[in-house]
Amino acid sequence: MKKLLGLIALSITAAAGYLILAPSPIDPVAWDAPVAPAMSGVLAVNNDLQGAELLAQGKLDGPEDTAVDAQGRVYAGLHNGKIVRITADGTVATFADTQGRPLGMDFDAKGNLIVADAFKGLLSIDPQGQIRVLSSEAEGVHFRFTDDLDIASDGRIYFTDASDKFEQPDYLLDLLEARPHGRLLRYDPATGKTELLLKDLYFANGVALSANEDFVLVNETYRYRIARYWLKGEKAGQHDIFIDNLVGLPDNLQGDRAGTFWVALPTPRLADTDVLHRKPWAKALLAKLPRALWPKPQKYGLVLAINENGEIIRSLHDSSGEHLRMITSAKPVGDWLYLGSLNNDRIGKLKIK
Repeated sequence: MKKLLGLIALSITAAAGYLILAPSPIDPVAWDAPVAPAMSGVLAVNNDLQGAELLAQGKLDGPEDTAVDAQGRVYAGLHNGKIVRITADGTVATFADTQGRPLGMDFDAKGNLIVADAFKGLLSIDPQGQIRVLSSEAEGVHFRFTDDLDIASDGRIYFTDASDKFEQPDYLLDLLEARPHGRLLRYDPATGKTELLLKDLYFANGVALSANEDFVLVNETYRYRIARYWLKGEKAGQHDIFIDNLVGLPDNLQGDRAGTFWVALPTPRLADTDVLHRKPWAKALLAKLPRALWPKPQKYGLVLAINENGEIIRSLHDSSGEHLRMITSAKPVGDWLYLGSLNNDRIGKLKIK
């Protein structure tokens, strides 16, 4: 028994020594997060998301974003790098394999599926499933985490590199570090050039153009806010905050081109995380621990609708998280909203009109 206790004590001492002496994978700074807004008024809890139809349930692994073609077929990118196509009868077939991690996606005017692949960059996939890399760097800095996109009427593609330091498997390290590593970019298919519009964003995520394409929005996930970059008018080239202090972490963002933006929030705010942000030493220590010991996102489904004045006009919830949870994309197509998830096994389809 003494030998066993001695081994336990030695193991604890060794573990403590490792936590103290080993370098942390992050260089964190303190951030004093604003007090989270109450779930009241337009944010009041409901279970509207539980009315969504579930597509391909049990047949998908992390359909982070979706796209719908002219024939009504639904596409989604999965953890294994494959992009699948789901037909009306529920059949799931592989459309393409990026061998990366496909995230944001949309069809262009020519019927090509444009994809932000976390590892491969900005891709174009033709109707036959042939893949072409459009862009993988800007100003000499390689994309480490290509995330989401929107396509303007002139064909130019607005997209994000969520972090130029951490890759997709380490997105939570970016959260803990609390430094701005994200970029908003624009790709011009006519010239093949990629232009940097904004840098120093706090995890640049979802992207959406306004109805008149006079501004583009970009989610700063780890600041609970949405930034706006002006494309036209007196403010062209300037940026400001479109909406701040959201009730959760905004992920993908999609406009319906009629004045409404749909924001997917994979989890409501976690009070423990906001407190942790004030203590860089604690974040540096936590980053060394096994991820099983890290704070977990709340099991919850949440989507917001925001008008072009930056006002929340509707919220959709699944308070149980049993039907839909960890929602990372909310894509309006006609009368329907398609709901993707980073780590669920289904796509939601909810009638919104």
